[in-house]
Amino acid sequence: MAAAVERRLAEFRAARGSVAASPRPAEPPGKVASPEAAEGHPASAAGPGGGAEARPGGAAAPVWARPLLLKVLLWAVLLALFVELELGLPYFILSLLYWMYAGTRGPAERRQGELSAYSVFNPGCTAIAGTLTAEQLERELHYRPAAGR
Repeated sequence: MAAAVERRLAEFRAARGSVAASPRPAEPPGKVASPEAAEGHPASAAGPGGGAEARPGGAAAPVWARPLLLKVLLWAVLLALFVELELGLPYFILSLLYWMYAGTRGPAERRQGELSAYSVFNPGCTAIAGTLTAEQLERELHYRPAAGR
């Protein structure tokens, strides 16, 4: 098994070219490399946990400029304020209801060919794969032998 994996790895490397010739992966087409990356300073563009997002221009976005982080911080500050005013629970419940409303997509936002989880919203009431239908449940209840017999 290990020999087959090693053989396939050697074939992949041979098809790709010399590994030593390109130590870093090539940039995707259309993406401009930043000057820091060209000079060999890849540490300046931190990854997901590194604290900075890569921008198209090559400059890294500061941590405090991330929209999601700002929204969560604003929500937490408002939660603390409403807790102080003894309205923390209603604020929390209303914000959960808002998140449920904001998280749902309308039918116009669905991609071409994408089916809804609810078959009544699909053309011809088409069910998605893995849906338990009433007919299937009835078939399984009537034709399955009882447990323990």
